[in-house]
This record gives sequence, C-alpha cells and structure tokens, in this order.
Amino acid sequence: MKRAGHADMPLHYGHVPKWLAERMTSLGGAIVEAIVMDYGKSAVLQRLSDPCWFQALGCVMGMDWHSSGITTSVMGALKRAINPMSDALGIYVCGGRGSHSRKTPEELLRLGDRTGIDGVAMVQHSRLAAKVDNTAIQDGFQLYLHNFIVTDDGEWAVVQQGMNEVSRTARRYHWHAPTVSSFVDAPHAGIYGPNQGMILNLVHREADVTRNSIVDMVRREAADILPAYKELVMPHHHEVRAKDVQLKRLGAVLALSYERPPGDFESLLLMEGVGPRTLQSLTLVSEVIHGTPSRFTDPARFSFAHGGKDGHPFPVPTKTYDETIGILRGAVYKAKIGQRDKHEAIRSLADFSASLEKDFIPNNQFDQWVQHERDTSYLYGGRTVMGKAKPPAKESGQLSLF
Repeated sequence: MKRAGHADMPLHYGHVPKWLAERMTSLGGAIVEAIVMDYGKSAVLQRLSDPCWFQALGCVMGMDWHSSGITTSVMGALKRAINPMSDALGIYVCGGRGSHSRKTPEELLRLGDRTGIDGVAMVQHSRLAAKVDNTAIQDGFQLYLHNFIVTDDGEWAVVQQGMNEVSRTARRYHWHAPTVSSFVDAPHAGIYGPNQGMILNLVHREADVTRNSIVDMVRREAADILPAYKELVMPHHHEVRAKDVQLKRLGAVLALSYERPPGDFESLLLMEGVGPRTLQSLTLVSEVIHGTPSRFTDPARFSFAHGGKDGHPFPVPTKTYDETIGILRGAVYKAKIGQRDKHEAIRSLADFSASLEKDFIPNNQFDQWVQHERDTSYLYGGRTVMGKAKPPAKESGQLSLF
C-alpha cells in the first residue's frame, strides 16, 4: 500500500444546495456503476486514490472546481450513492467529516461482521493512515475528514483532508492498499506543497533511528517500487482561466459536440434530449469513466461538463445535468440486461474526443467561450448558490472553435 498522492486547495466554507447534492449522488452512483461494469471494483479504488482524477470527478459533478469543499461533497455523495447498492457493487464507504470520521472503526467492525472481511485489521489501517498524515507528517494540516473505502475482497483506499487555518488552505491525502509495504518507512512516494518552513517528517527513510526510538509500529519490510506520486496544487483564483486547462483537449470536446459529431453517433444524437450541450457533458463524463490517468492533469477542464455551484466557469445547467444522469443510468441499466449499444456509444465518446486532439489547434477564444456558456446558461436551467441564471442583456455571438 502507499500514500498515492495529495492535492492542495484554497480553504472554502459554504454549503451544497439540495438541488445539487441530489444530482451529485445520482451522477456519482451512475459513474461508479459504469466503472465497476467495465473495469471492476478495484478500478474504483485506483481512481479514488488519484488526486487529479478525484478533482476531475468533483468538477464533473458541478462542485467549485478548485476549492476544499470538493472533498467533503464528493465523498458524501459517493457514500449516499454506493452504500445502498454495496452488496451488488462489493464496495463500501465508511467515515466522513467531523463526527462521522470518528465512527469509521464502528462502521468497519459492523461491515466485517456482515461480509467476513477482517474488520479489526481494517480499523488498524484506518487509524494508521490518519496517524501518519496527522501526526507523523507535521506539515501544518490538521485532519478533519477521513473516508475509508473498502471492497469485499479487503482492498482499501483512504481519502482524508486536513486544514491549515493560517494559510487558509486544505490538503487532501490519498492512500491505496495494494502498494504500501509499511506505514512508517516512507509510505509516501513524494510530498509536494507550498514551502511553509521546517516540518517534522517521522516517516522519512532517514528518520528510522528517531522513529524506532519513539515507537516500533511495524517491522521493516522490503521496499517496493512505487508508482509515480500524484500531486495537485489548485490556485486561489475563483474563475477558470485558459492556463488552468489544456486547450487542445477542451477544444476537441467542444468540436466533437458542436462541429464534428461523428456519424457513428446517429443513434445517440437521435435520443431525446441529446443535443450539442448534452453531448459536451456526456463526453467529459465518458472521459471520467474511461480515461487513462494522464488525462486528468487539468481537472478544471471537467468543469465544462456541468459548471460550478459558485458560477465558475458558469452556472450549473440543471436540465443538461438531468439529461446526462438519465442517459448514463439508462445505458448502465440496459447494459446489465445485455443491451450495450448506448453504453458502448457513451464509452466511445472519450476515444473520439481524444482522436480529434492531434489535429486541433487552439485559438484565443477561451474567455469568449466561457462568456457564451454564461449567456446561454438560462436556456439549460442554470443555477448557482445565489439563484437561477437570467437571460443576458445581449447574447454572445457565434464562436469558432478553430
């Protein structure tokens, strides 16, 4: 097992309105079902342990693209979505924020009694992962959220978050069970963040003498070759800027939706509600489900699926969001009974978008495209925490993507 990565984000306060929380639960559940169907339950844990993928998932769900609230909201939505169907999926989400995090041992022991996994061992793993990030690594962040995700095979992942009130930043830590050989002998493949002066790191390889003199937590094990450590540092500015996304990738998604819909998608395009705007969202959702790890280095791009609750890059298009959920859930259901046409069509969207990138040359109209999304948001039921989107005084003109 190993600590697979972390993400640094501005510390934001606020709430997720009910209209968005319900949609996040529905979309999160459908995405997890699709991943399990095509790649297995282990793939869900692998993705959750990738901080860039996790941030992209939060963006697709309509959360603020860069803030600390993504962690609490996404994990809450996934717990609400996954646990009612955990027996079918073989995945369980324990813990949460504040008092919910302290209930993790109790939840894991009950889960062990019900499923046969080693609940006592899982409790130990949960506590040690928290101790490493909260005590052994003294980087100024105090944990306030801890989620332990486990499969009925005993594979687990941890997503936990700490805050630093002085710097007003939050740091999310990701762990994944199959690749950490020791909790106290360099479990992290790397640590990256803004320089905040001297820190105490009792799990550094060269701290073994000091560490062993404090507590012999586990026996020294042979070191494994660890996969690349993922690091993600989100900026403090609220708006999504051109530098925050890979324009070739975003442009290819927009081109696929508005200018170059492939003929293979005739049946998909003829489905009720699947216009260019819904196709744009479906393409980004398809990439979250089927994309390779290298596709998530610019998670802000995924906010172009369903906007953000704070209005950045644009209000959440609730009508499009509902159409995306309906199409994805319908495709998953039909795939379960052997009708995989729609499921495969959605899966292919990510491939078609990627294939367009090699010929795509970005122009300088990123800001105009964001404004276009804001101007037309009211047509798609746009909403933010401040209220519903209204028609603009003047509509933006037609944009070229090339």
